[in-house]
Amino acid sequence: MAIIITDECINCGACEPECPNTAIYEGADDWRYADGTDLEGSLVLPNGKSVDAEETQEPISDEIYYIVADKCTECKGFHEEPQCAAVCPVDCCIPDDDNVETEEVLLGKQAFMHHK
Repeated sequence: MAIIITDECINCGACEPECPNTAIYEGADDWRYADGTDLEGSLVLPNGKSVDAEETQEPISDEIYYIVADKCTECKGFHEEPQCAAVCPVDCCIPDDDNVETEEVLLGKQAFMHHK
């Protein structure tokens, strides 16, 4: 499952540089699938969604840091635990119960995004 940032976020920014997938963005910042990954051009994500990796996407939150679920692998393939949760001083990086994924799926996403 992906990690989410709750509205208890104090916008400290500690989580953002820790994400190996560049899945965390500051509130109101646009994002792209290509950011921090090997993804480029038109492609189909492992979940079946067709996207353009370079196309700018709308922010998920305008007020607090947010995590793009399609890019979050809970740090599988990189670390033993989600690094955003490990460094968050207010414990607002938590598992997203609405986006549950197996370790196999998370590792597949990681391999897909970092295939070079």
